[in-house]
Amino acid sequence: MKTVLIVEDDPINVRVFSKILTKRAGLQVKHTENVEEVIQIAQSKEADIILMDVSLTNSFYQGKSVDGIKITQILKADPQTANLPIILVTANAMEGDRENFLQQSGADEYISKPVVDHQLFVDKILALIQQN
Repeated sequence: MKTVLIVEDDPINVRVFSKILTKRAGLQVKHTENVEEVIQIAQSKEADIILMDVSLTNSFYQGKSVDGIKITQILKADPQTANLPIILVTANAMEGDRENFLQQSGADEYISKPVVDHQLFVDKILALIQQN
């Protein structure tokens, strides 16, 4: 069974994403916003894909506050985790944000919140898992 790691600070979004992914796609779900744990899960290949919230409010790495862009940069810069697909998830869905966030972070895909089309959400995730 494939596993999605959800890196998200909003418990409602975690619950919604988890329900969609387990019920519609039959995927296993893990959740953390602890940056060391995210890196450890990625390095140990415990996740097949990461859903990364862009604006994390409670995440710190090496004593500094970090957002999803920075965590994605860290993972994409590490040869051990560079090929792990990462989808940025954000409520900041302004014109040009998608391209800007993808370019800054090196992430593989971008989905805006709230997720309205649950099937499209699942399809994007499954497509990236299958490519990998």
